[in-house]
Parts: sequence; structure tokens; C-alpha cells
Amino acid sequence: MDLTEARETKAQLTDYARDLAERYGVGVTAQTAPDAAPADAVRAPTIAIGLAPAAEPGEFAIAVRYRLGVPAARAVVRRVAAEVAAVDVRRTGRIHRLDAGRPAGERVLRPQPPVATAYALGETGRVRPLRPGVSVAHVDVTAGTLGGFVVADPDRTGVVTLPGTPESVYALSNRHVLDGAPGDGVLQPGPADGGTDPADRVGVVGAVVPLARGERAAVDAAVALLDDPDVDPTYPVGRVSTTAVAVPGDTVEKIGRTTGHTFGRVTAIEMDDVLVGYGPELGVLAFDDQIEVESTRDGSFSEGGDSGSVVYRSDGVALGLLFAGSETGGTDGTGLTYVNPIGAVLDALGVRLV
Repeated sequence: MDLTEARETKAQLTDYARDLAERYGVGVTAQTAPDAAPADAVRAPTIAIGLAPAAEPGEFAIAVRYRLGVPAARAVVRRVAAEVAAVDVRRTGRIHRLDAGRPAGERVLRPQPPVATAYALGETGRVRPLRPGVSVAHVDVTAGTLGGFVVADPDRTGVVTLPGTPESVYALSNRHVLDGAPGDGVLQPGPADGGTDPADRVGVVGAVVPLARGERAAVDAAVALLDDPDVDPTYPVGRVSTTAVAVPGDTVEKIGRTTGHTFGRVTAIEMDDVLVGYGPELGVLAFDDQIEVESTRDGSFSEGGDSGSVVYRSDGVALGLLFAGSETGGTDGTGLTYVNPIGAVLDALGVRLV
């Protein structure tokens, strides 16, 4: 299928899958998704549908992803897959944000602890000047990744209000890494890696793209207003300042706090109904138009604590912002990584890459 036909087919199958899910009674409950509060079952297809690469260059297949442990979902998948010849079906475990959130006892339950500092392959120590890939977090959060640096873009309206001046420099990461009120402290390294306030404070929460229980989402993104605009914006490939739309089959890289510099391949784009656990504060959220990546080397492309990493091509073009991962799936079974399209992230925040 060409891109136009694939998109039309995907839209039809998505509607079909949602209708089947209602008839089969498929839902994400506290039993199938421990991140959800018991009284807050989420009705959803439990399968995600997007576009995958086909055997022929320039052609597309339909990507279908479903959770292990949800028997009714398998019935839906079989019915959906029977409707189209070019289909790429994969099983995953639960999909969760790749950062621990606030410590136990705070308002957000930890769906997955970040990998302990001693076992992390990335940069968990104090780094000055700041650079992409280092440990960072809100003063009350554990540890995530500083994805890169951005400045206000007058050509993007954004859905948030940025503090500071037109010359201000911001650190880009996920909402659940910089999860707090504007003005709250941001530490590098994050608290889980030994960061303390005020010794390791590098700025304050600047703006957070809102997420709301029961509403569909597109990005998990936030920025911190930095105290010192003197930063090192280089990645392993050099500067990453331009963006592009991901294409199935793209080879990609990222530099993260936990797994360091890893390599992968875009296995699907425009994934809708990607269900991600956010703990009792938000329950399970459905993300649309997401990018899926699998590792192309030994080990996983990302793990807990890599949230906020910018995913880019080897030519230095940014494609997305890493925010979640599955327990299983991928060629080697180490899990699949889910990424917000970088254009949607920058549009929501009203910024551009430095």
C-alpha cells in the first residue's frame, strides 16, 4: 500500500477495532493495568494501530500491537488482521512511562523505578555545562533525561505560556520528569542520582503541557527555565537542530541517562491508541500519532530513567521525544520504545531546538 491507501485503511481498521472492543467487552481495568485505580476502569481497545514498513521500499503495512494477558484483545486482533493482507502484528506487555515519577508516599505512584545509579550506563553525575543525555528531574521526582535545549519560537503559538525572555534557554524533557508547578526547582543530577537542592539546582519548571485523566493525549513534554544559558548542545552526532517526520525503517539513536547511547529502528509511525500507565493520578492514557522504535543492537533501546531523551537520525535530524516503553516486544524481546513526534512537542511548547 502507498501512504495514502495505508492511512485510509488504518482509519477504517481503527474504527472497526474500537467497535469490536465494545462488543467483546475489552477494557483496561485494575486487573489488566495495575497502574489504574480500582474504581477507574478505562474502556479502550487495548490494541494500537499504525503504519509499519512493508517489504517493498516506499510501501506500507498496517501495524497492530496488543497486550499480552488480555484474551479478548487477541480475538479483536484476529478480526482486524483478517481485514488486510499487509499487516505487522506484535505482542507487548504493559506500556509505561520510562521514569519513576515521585517517590513513594507522594501523589504519583511509581509504575517502574529508574535503573539504579550504579547500573546506569549513561551520565548520572553532576555535569556542567549542561548537555543532552544527563540525569535531570524536578526536585521531588526521581530521575529522567535532559533531552536537549530549546528557545522560544515566535512562529509557534504553543498551548503553554513560557516564562523568561526571548533570549532564555530551556531544557527539554517529559512532563513526568519535570512534573510540578512553574517555579519549582529542577536538579541535575536528579534526586535519585544524588542531586540535592540548592547545590544541584539548575533552573525551575518553566512550562508543562497538560495531561488529563480520561482525555486523549499527543505529547508528554515540559521545559525547565535554566539559570545559566551557557550550555553544550552537542550530541554524539554533533548538533541536532533540525527536525523531520519519522518514516518507517528510519535508523535512529538517542543518548539517555540510563542506557546511554543506543541505536534503533523506527518500526511504526502514526500509532493510535497507545495505552500508557501513569499511576493513580492519571490512570491509563491513550496516546495518538506516536512513533515506535526497537533496538538494533544487543539490549533495549531504552529503560526506566531514559524518559525525555531526544530521538534523532545519524545525520543529526531530530524525530521525537522518548517517553514510554513496553515490557516485551521487539525483535529480541527487550521491549518497544514509544516516542512523541518532535514537531508536535515543539508546537505544543512554542519552542525550537537550539
